[in-house]
Formats: sequence, C-alpha cells, structure tokens
Amino acid sequence: MIQIREPAVAGYFYPADSGELSATIHQMLDEAPVPHTAAPKALIVPHAGYIYSGPVAANAYARLRPHRDEYTRVVLLGPSHRVAVPGLATSGADMFRTPLGDVPLDRAASNALDLPVSDTAHRLEHSLEVHLPFLQIVIGAFSLVPIVVGDADPEAVAKVIDALWGGPETLIVVSSDLSHYLPYDEARNRDRATCQAIENFDARHISHADACGATPVGGLLIAAQCRGMQITTLKLQNSGDTAGGKEQVVGYGSWMLLD
Repeated sequence: MIQIREPAVAGYFYPADSGELSATIHQMLDEAPVPHTAAPKALIVPHAGYIYSGPVAANAYARLRPHRDEYTRVVLLGPSHRVAVPGLATSGADMFRTPLGDVPLDRAASNALDLPVSDTAHRLEHSLEVHLPFLQIVIGAFSLVPIVVGDADPEAVAKVIDALWGGPETLIVVSSDLSHYLPYDEARNRDRATCQAIENFDARHISHADACGATPVGGLLIAAQCRGMQITTLKLQNSGDTAGGKEQVVGYGSWMLLD
C-alpha cells in the first residue's frame, strides 16, 4: 500500500487551489531576475506564507528555470517547528502530495542514510512542504529526499549532505527564515549580519535566533566550503517589505551555491 503524506498547510501558507497556486508561483517567478549562471547546486530559501516570503524564494527558484532538465532529485532539509526531533529524521512516506500532484520519494537514498523515520515530524512540517510547489513548477518531475532537522549539530548535517551530494542531477535545498519578531530596522541589521556570515561560510556565527534553520544552513555551509563552492546572495527582505507591518517582522533571504 502506497503511503502518502498529504498537504498540511495548503490554504494557509499557499493557495490550495491548483490553478491559483500555479498562477501565483508563475507570477513570482516571472518577476524575479534570471541572469545567466551555471546550474545551482544548492539553494537556501525561506519558508513562510507565500505572501510574505514567496518573492524572496522565487529569486532563488527562478535560477533553476534554464537548467530544469538537469535535475532529477532534490534533497530538501528544513527545521522541525512542531515536533521535538533528536538529530535528523526522514519520512516513511512513498509520496508527498501537493495541490499540483504527487512527488515520489527516493526511498533507496533515504534508507541508505540509516536515519530514524518520523512521520509525526513530517506530517505538519511547513518548512519542507512550502517548497514543493515551487519545485514542481520549476523542475517538473523529480524524486525527493525530505529531511527534518531537530536537535543536531551542523557537522552531523554536513555528513548527511555529503552522503547525498550526488552529481549535477541532485539539487540541495535548505529551508530557513531569518530573525523573528524584531522591529523593522533591528531585523534588517541582524539579517545583514547573518547574510555576511552565510557569505563567509561562517556556520559558527549563525544562531537559532538569527535563523530558525541555523543547523541545516550551517551543515550546508560546512559541506560547501570543503568543496570550494561559491555563494551568492540573491535577495534579502522581511515581512515589513512584503505583506506585513514594521513593528514585528520576520526576515527572509535567498542564496545560491555554485560548484
């Protein structure tokens, strides 16, 4: 019997209607600049509701459009928000469902990791789910390795990323928002400092107060630095710039890593 992880935040974080969802993503992608670059190996992207962080995420996903036929697998890592997870956890599902269709999981890769399976952690986790419609629109067909990151250190995440690195067919996506609920100007200053740390591959100076996905971000930076990769900041904003007030904002950033 095929086990399907049903969408949990459709209608809250992104449109539940497939036509509206597709139109929303296409509009955001069309408004994002796409300078010619090599195919990204990895992205760091935010995971809030689309009205808040969607334009920032679109600046990263738009870079995949010229290279969509090169990717067949996506490794997706994000922080656990609702369930305490010791270490990292994969999913026991065979498919992740969105309003745009089903995404098959790369069960062989997940099983080879020898990580615990926690469908409870994955069931309501928006930090992974919100990226799937973007990936379905931009790449089309692909297999997925979804990993929720809990109480772990960046070095442990880096080892898992190393094991899944693959070749040009594999895209690595790390999900993280930045500072939470600070006044607008204070958030901008804090997020700029986090951005600088990311650009410098400085995982030690990114705390969970700076980025909810500090651990998977740090793991990616460690793995990427060892490979001599280049990182480019694509967009840095917060909810005060997109769809919210400026009294308490959430920060968002997107980055691209190239071989």
